[in-house]
Amino acid sequence: MSILSKESQYCELGWSNLPSEPLLQVFSHLPVQDLGTVAQVCQHWNHISQFSQLWQRVEFNLSQASKSYLQPTPEGLINYILQHHAKHLKFVIFKMDSTVESAQMACYILSRLVNCSLKTLALISSARPVFLDMDQQSFISALTVVFDHSHTLSSVAIDNTPVDDMSLEVLASSNSRTLELLRMKSCPRVSPEGILSLADHCCHLRELTLSYTLLSDDLLLALSSEEHVCLEYLHIDVYTEKDMLLQQISPQCWSALVEHSPDMNLVMYFFVIPDQSFDTLFMSYTPVTHIYFGDHVPKRVLGRIGSHCPRLKELVVGANGNSFINDELLNIANNCPELSSLGLGECEVTCSAFVKFAHICGPRLKELYVTEECLVEDSQYDLTKACKQVSELIGRDWAPEYMPIW
Repeated sequence: MSILSKESQYCELGWSNLPSEPLLQVFSHLPVQDLGTVAQVCQHWNHISQFSQLWQRVEFNLSQASKSYLQPTPEGLINYILQHHAKHLKFVIFKMDSTVESAQMACYILSRLVNCSLKTLALISSARPVFLDMDQQSFISALTVVFDHSHTLSSVAIDNTPVDDMSLEVLASSNSRTLELLRMKSCPRVSPEGILSLADHCCHLRELTLSYTLLSDDLLLALSSEEHVCLEYLHIDVYTEKDMLLQQISPQCWSALVEHSPDMNLVMYFFVIPDQSFDTLFMSYTPVTHIYFGDHVPKRVLGRIGSHCPRLKELVVGANGNSFINDELLNIANNCPELSSLGLGECEVTCSAFVKFAHICGPRLKELYVTEECLVEDSQYDLTKACKQVSELIGRDWAPEYMPIW
């Protein structure tokens, strides 16, 4: 066959006759909204667009156009997915604005997911928690339907929802062998006993995110049992209601968890907390690896971190006040040999103390973000001299930030 005739043959094929395999590969990178468009090109593309693997991953954007920046998923597409492809869904993410209407639509969709084998389910609110404003029993009923009918869930994110102990029991009963990641911060209807029961049943949990109020000695011991796989991440949100005291966790239980999961990252996020609520924290051994103080933290707490948190790798302090934290920072540098990242915002450290800190840590400081206003010049170092010395000590050029970047 001549070259000319071959070129003619290829030209005659056209877009409508492209092989199924490359088309399927291209279509797999399209959002579901665009699959409806390509399905209208020709019969061949329409046929390919119905392949089940293209409908396994769906992100539902639920919003009121006049009140949100989110581009909503068309209601017609939602109904089409529920009617024709619900059984193919494996990875489902809901992104919602702060309206009750969006939460109600999410509940409607959840209640229809009865014939699919989900692996991932995530409920994400773009603003304030929306599910807590609607009829909570309707939400729990819809979510429990999904938990009961899915036996392959490995990742579940249900932050800021009215999920309760009973629905967690259903989740654990149906997915005990598959659940590996669970995020459930700010779930006021869940008790410490509820999360403990789930941990007892779901021995393959590798990543867990929850509020400090759900933490208990019994939970740590359950996660440390021989039947449980090694935990990789434990994320803790620390916040309190008015006049609420935070319970102290036994250092023996922390030690048991670290012995069972030596590579675990324990990440703690601190929000607006009254000074007195810190009185039970870091009073004894705490194997935290990453600490983020988003607001004011008392000076005495930083002192306890250096004494009781030897596994610390990263510390971010958003604010401390007008008192110098020289001794506290040097104590942390001396007693936390794995510390490699530091962020300081509205704090005060003398340039001399900061240079000493850099001298102790040296090149292991991979991330060092300190605002310029944090460093106070003294008789030994002005800002320029301190920056030059710190650069030499950590092995790279360094300068302070003009504003926090974390």
